[in-house]
Amino acid sequence: MLNIFTLANGRLFQEEIESLEELSKFQPIWVDLEAPTLEEKRWIKQYYGLSIPEDAMAEDIEESARFYEEDNGELHIRSDFLVADETEPHTVRVAFILNLVNDNLKSKGVLFSIHDEDVPVFRLLRMRARRAPGLLEDAKEVLLKLFDADAEYSADTLEGIYVELENVSGKVLHGDVTDALAGVVLGAIARHEDLNGRIRRNMMDTRRAVSFMMRSKMLNAEQFEEARQILRDIESLDSHTAFLFDKINFLMDATVGFININQNKIIKLFSVASVALLPPTLVASSYGMNFDFMPELKWAWGYPLALALMVASALVPMWYFRKRGWLK
Repeated sequence: MLNIFTLANGRLFQEEIESLEELSKFQPIWVDLEAPTLEEKRWIKQYYGLSIPEDAMAEDIEESARFYEEDNGELHIRSDFLVADETEPHTVRVAFILNLVNDNLKSKGVLFSIHDEDVPVFRLLRMRARRAPGLLEDAKEVLLKLFDADAEYSADTLEGIYVELENVSGKVLHGDVTDALAGVVLGAIARHEDLNGRIRRNMMDTRRAVSFMMRSKMLNAEQFEEARQILRDIESLDSHTAFLFDKINFLMDATVGFININQNKIIKLFSVASVALLPPTLVASSYGMNFDFMPELKWAWGYPLALALMVASALVPMWYFRKRGWLK
């Protein structure tokens, strides 16, 4: 899918392009390629003179492979954007290409973004730009606002994690944690820990991208200050993710502690039962001996008395354990 975005009266307008002829009718500031076909890449190369690298969305982590400037003046930025899906949270690699100096190409002043799937942050920026005239002025502003929206999207996700952890905390600290409830709680904690880690990694990546923009001297004074504010927001998110990691670890330890308590209760019951059955076993083993001189063997009521003695020897320890509160 190939979408272009133009500015009109300070507002951002979107057009879906289905042919090379349509592409030549507009003067966009942003060209977004979502899972582009070979034909759409050919249109971009033919009209804008821009070649999209084959490894545009590769998983390289080296800064030299993700943030660099070509000989023709094109800036390349590869950054990850969070998708906080409830069932499968993940990040999407987005490749940005921006030409600010080469007047010989129609790509000058146009931001190109290439990615494999839709990104919530992109939808958020498009919605804001339609409702707020003057929010965007040029391609650099689009790129900065995307990173700003990414930080805000991550902050909203962190708030959601905190709310969910509060619900989990209420269940755990209520005190009556069964094994079934503990399994549900541990699953929820694991999901939140994974999402929190993804947010932290995503913010680290966004920090690197914004720092590269600041070092490249492509921003004016106002945009430079906006980039510094984005870095400050990311710094505050780092401390919040650290707080959530501590809360997750506490809830994990508390849940595991309740599981251990439940297991100890079961072991205690088995221990009490085994101790209570020792006296009857002693009585039965005594009368199971095969000595010739055992006067009880001649008693008419010997068998009922032996059974009564075994029952009594079992009930007395149980009564004692219960009185001491060891059966609770």
